[in-house]
Amino acid sequence: MAAAAKLLLGLVMLVGCAAADSHRYRPGDTVPLYANKVGPFHNPSETYRYFDLPFCAPDKVKDKIEALGEVLNGDRLVDAPYKLDFRVDFDAKSVCSRRLTKDDVVKFRHAVSKDYYFQMYYDDLPFWGFIGTKPEKADAGDKYYLYRHIIFDILYNNDRVIEINVHTDQNAVVDLTEDKELDVEFLYTAKWKETQIPFEKRMEKYSSSSVMPHHLEVHWFSIVNSCVTVLLLTGFLATILMRVLKNDFVKYSHDEEEPDDQEETGWKYIHGDVFRFPTNKSLFSAALGTGTQLFALTTFIFLLALVGVFYPYNRGALFTALVVIYALTSGIAGYSATSFYCQLEGKNWVRNLLLTGCLFCGPLFLTFCFLNTVAIAYNSTAALPFGTICVIVLIWTLVTFPLLVLGGIAGKNSKNDFQAPCRTTKFPREVPPLAWYRRTIPQMAMAGFLPFSAIYIELYYIFASIWGHRIYTIYSILFIVFIILLIVTAFITVALTYFQLTAEDHEWWWRSFLCGGSTGFFVFAYCLYYYRERSDMSGFMQTSFFFGYMACICYAFFLMLGMVGFRATLLFVS
Repeated sequence: MAAAAKLLLGLVMLVGCAAADSHRYRPGDTVPLYANKVGPFHNPSETYRYFDLPFCAPDKVKDKIEALGEVLNGDRLVDAPYKLDFRVDFDAKSVCSRRLTKDDVVKFRHAVSKDYYFQMYYDDLPFWGFIGTKPEKADAGDKYYLYRHIIFDILYNNDRVIEINVHTDQNAVVDLTEDKELDVEFLYTAKWKETQIPFEKRMEKYSSSSVMPHHLEVHWFSIVNSCVTVLLLTGFLATILMRVLKNDFVKYSHDEEEPDDQEETGWKYIHGDVFRFPTNKSLFSAALGTGTQLFALTTFIFLLALVGVFYPYNRGALFTALVVIYALTSGIAGYSATSFYCQLEGKNWVRNLLLTGCLFCGPLFLTFCFLNTVAIAYNSTAALPFGTICVIVLIWTLVTFPLLVLGGIAGKNSKNDFQAPCRTTKFPREVPPLAWYRRTIPQMAMAGFLPFSAIYIELYYIFASIWGHRIYTIYSILFIVFIILLIVTAFITVALTYFQLTAEDHEWWWRSFLCGGSTGFFVFAYCLYYYRERSDMSGFMQTSFFFGYMACICYAFFLMLGMVGFRATLLFVS
């Protein structure tokens, strides 16, 4: 426990940067202002460098040195063309005067037509604004206008910056409708006002939207809905299973007193086959090990979220934590997979270990290669630089893989035998013909629907945060929903496995894993619905990023919940 506490503390220090700077200034001091990126408002993954558009740029653009998580998040911070000294007011100050060529006008008009926004950071406070305006309805004679005067409203408390807002002068616009050269002077204004908001609460502005009363009501409705689902399911299953099992035990104890030639039926009939090892033992063990690692990763992420590491716009903190924790938990995958593989009397544990290392990383790597190529073709900031790719490869080579091997060696040397409560017969019994609803696909559909129904309300807010501009900060509610998801998954998988065994079908190992993980397929189906009905995303790049990375996330869900379903079922069957 002490080692785990030190690890978590180290991660908090790694990804948390709130206390890294005092953020104190005297009147007239220079306050850091960085321009981050621009992009279509409805395509959050399609972002570009700020100076890819022909704004006023210095002779030499100076990039800010960024952490790993910031680069993974698509941030590319550069010094902004504006200078906002602490508590210095001015009005309509010139940034630059420049002549826009026809190509510049086309670039700006395209950006305005796609609702491009810009993002900047002032003293680590994010703010956004649109670069222009267009009519709401697109007609042949539309006008496109570029904002040329930006107004900064800044709040301060003593010697600290508390809040910054930006808006535009609607009268200072440039008509971009025609392809002709234009002379434009870009202006900006700074207005400082004092406030009593303490420095420690300046980030609450960004999370307040997710805790508005009507939003909280929806979240709590989601919790109540999920709890009712759990209670009904738990009560129903407990009543049915206890009554049926009690009758089974009474029947079988009575049968033991009968002559020996009486034929057994139900799950007792297959007691000699129920612990027969599954086919494809290596793949099954690798899936369990990878699912265990992903479960550990999710648990640690929740712990960091609950202690406040992922406050709004802590740039790249989540991505940094994901990379670091995934690397550090690879030993869990190696140990879980190899130890279980050896319990199943597997011989080639090295191949099993390599399969474990590639089972999730392989598809993720292939998806990343394709999407990064697309981002490079679009010249987007979502494309990772070569140096960042080298860092990730080094982390995998020097941390992830060695820990995976060490975990595998420890699992091989654990010498734990599979503890089956009854002896397995030499020859397997033939599985009788099953009704269509007892087959794998219908069982997966039934198993995945109930857990999905317990989380679908919360899924909208998560999707709107990941693939939109909403902010999600109610991690405590999300953690409760996660616990409910695990409980429902375990119970429904156990119930379906029991009914499978009563039908004298002893091939439950893979079935329980597939039924437990089937919620991942429902989440991916929700992706299709969300993309079509609840979002305005468009374009090849954004569509590729959405479905590519969501497929990887749903695959991770499948492996993690499959592991939960199997572990719960193994405990029940034993």
